[in-house]
Amino acid sequence: MAATAPYRVALLAFPGIRAFDVSVITEVWGVDRTDRGVPAFALRRAATDITPLPLRGGLTLLPDRPLTWLTHADLVVVPGLDDHLTPAPPPVLDALRHAHARGTPLAALCGGAFTLAQAGLLDGRRAVTHWNLTDLLRAHHPRVDVVPDALFIEDSNIWTAAGTAAGIDLCLHLVRRAHGAEVAATIARSMVTAPFRTGTQAQFIEHPTPRTDRDADTLAAVREHALRRLGEPLTVADLAAHAGMSPRTFARRFSAATGTSPLRWLLDQRIAAAQRLLERTDLPMPEIARRAGFGSEVTMRQHFASRLATSPRAYRAAFSTGAPVSAPAGSRPMAR
Repeated sequence: MAATAPYRVALLAFPGIRAFDVSVITEVWGVDRTDRGVPAFALRRAATDITPLPLRGGLTLLPDRPLTWLTHADLVVVPGLDDHLTPAPPPVLDALRHAHARGTPLAALCGGAFTLAQAGLLDGRRAVTHWNLTDLLRAHHPRVDVVPDALFIEDSNIWTAAGTAAGIDLCLHLVRRAHGAEVAATIARSMVTAPFRTGTQAQFIEHPTPRTDRDADTLAAVREHALRRLGEPLTVADLAAHAGMSPRTFARRFSAATGTSPLRWLLDQRIAAAQRLLERTDLPMPEIARRAGFGSEVTMRQHFASRLATSPRAYRAAFSTGAPVSAPAGSRPMAR
């Protein structure tokens, strides 16, 4: 059997890109983790010239492919910028337009949205950037529909992410879409980060932490309690009671701490648990739905359709490890 071709990722390199974003892209797609079941990736640094590119902090990036390599890529990732108004070279903008026209997904981290906007690719489309840059993006690119508080979003096969850590979130999400939750989780574990975060940028703009350490400890304990009991019919009222708070107070403090509602967080955990069971086990659909806490296969299918735009059966067909084993009864889902 012929070996599967590596998944090809183009890191778009030009003067002014951020060293941190280059490092994130390299850590996600540039490290060989095939010994841990991660597919082979081919990360290439594409630029107008194959000459050393200085980065802030005394670092240097050496491109290894011309811009024409974007035509071979399965994904193009645009780092953010040290100066968010840095004009990208015209050949870079042309290469981005051509890649998008041929259907290649584009992803921009943080201020990389400004580069996509320069290319006209965000005109009339939804995009996000760092919360402190939203007004600047609106002012310089008024045709862009700037979303103020998302961690990352997609519009017309173009992905944009908020600042710094949200770039990690987006990269892992793109891995998850292309290769499954287990691959994304393996990479996240090696990076000592969460496979995904829920919430929005709003949690980072104004006083994101609970008012006291006691609140933080209580809410962490509640999340741990919920993760151990996903297969039970938990409600927000149940979680509030476990925290010793009224449902309204609990919902307010939970949202302040996590940037999302208790109900949405619980649903995210159920979907993640179902994804892992679909990938790792040969359990029948009704049993997976029960263990993940959906109650019925129909309910699980509805949530997969609305949140992942696929069905549980299609997800299993795409991302099963190929050697499924039955999960032990009562096994605890891995916390995310």
